[in-house]
Amino acid sequence: MPTSPIPSLDFGGDGPSLLFLHANGYPPACYRPLLARLARSSHVTAMLQRPLWEDSRHEDIHDWTSFSDDLLRFLDENESRAPTTVLGHSMGGTAALRAALRQPQKFQRLILLDPVLLPPSFIALWNIALTFKFAHRLHPHIASALNRRREFDDLELLFERYRDRPTFKYMDDNALRAYIQGITRPKENGGYELIYSPEWESRVYYASIWRDMDLWRALPKLKIPTLIIRGAETDTFWESTARKATRLNPSICVKTIESATHLVPLEQPQEVFEIAQKFSSDLVAK
Repeated sequence: MPTSPIPSLDFGGDGPSLLFLHANGYPPACYRPLLARLARSSHVTAMLQRPLWEDSRHEDIHDWTSFSDDLLRFLDENESRAPTTVLGHSMGGTAALRAALRQPQKFQRLILLDPVLLPPSFIALWNIALTFKFAHRLHPHIASALNRRREFDDLELLFERYRDRPTFKYMDDNALRAYIQGITRPKENGGYELIYSPEWESRVYYASIWRDMDLWRALPKLKIPTLIIRGAETDTFWESTARKATRLNPSICVKTIESATHLVPLEQPQEVFEIAQKFSSDLVAK
């Protein structure tokens, strides 16, 4: 277990503190269009999750509870600027939810962007897949993450190549360039390389949801004001999942954004910002 303080990035801004948690494979800089908007009314800090630590080992991760442990440790290390809001995307949203269920006193509100919260039936299927060792065939991204290209000569050529991919169809050029700049860094001998290790990305997918029945059991007890923003075309936080979550806990607010997928904060940063702002403003007004 690393003992040095958990690293973070300061995206600036004035106002109440907002802590951001990124998704698997998406370093915080990928979200600059959204984080810049949030910094208009908040002081935005992004915690670097374990795959982005210099001294971390992907072999040490067996489930996602470690990411919630890390978040709680980060909040302990930064008690002087305890956040009014924790906002997380995908894996980051799930980590925030589990941490808030464990220690709710550390959180004032949650904004979860298409969190990884799948139905109990799918969790059971995933556990069977892990038991019989065919999870790598069931999950669409485990193998593809390991096969991801790691080095690039020219980011403009990469932009042109990505511009035609269906995955990025809802990202405008500004968002796509922010994504490309966010996932890469210059190499000493020229060119660029991935910041986020493919080994880490694949391992996180593999270790993902098998313990998530604890989230469903605890969800009715969640008292923290919680907003979930999902993409209408997401393959992660399904419409049926949204209905189940709000049935278990009617105080949870779910908003759906059209022309958006699981990558909703990168695809529709203005709409995500406006929904998040209204949610926070309405809470203050109460």
